Amino acid sequence: QVQLVESGGGLVQPGGSLRLSCAASGSIISIHTMSWFRQAPGKQRDLVASITRRGITNYADSVKGRFTISRDNAKNTVYLQMNSLKPEDTAVYYCNAGIQRLGTQYDYDYWGQGTQVTVSS
Repeated sequence: QVQLVESGGGLVQPGGSLRLSCAASGSIISIHTMSWFRQAPGKQRDLVASITRRGITNYADSVKGRFTISRDNAKNTVYLQMNSLKPEDTAVYYCNAGIQRLGTQYDYDYWGQGTQVTVSS
């Protein structure tokens, strides 16, 4: 069994900052790409940022220069530092990871439960 548990969401004023965390636990052999997605009401779920095991990052154009993704491989944890937040960043943020479980040969896709981020004055 593998779980992804997110934390760090909340309400913040425009221009403020939040840091999201997502910790993976369970019978894990290795974790490959880890990502953050977000979904606003009535919209599709979109990629925000991703990071490979070696630290190569990719960002959506809308968050470049404001958000930073990082990971701690020893802790099986990925982070999303969000600065200069805007009302349009309001969404449920989901953690995603490609994980090889003990006893398997392939990666499986796992999702966290989501954490709400609301940017409002």
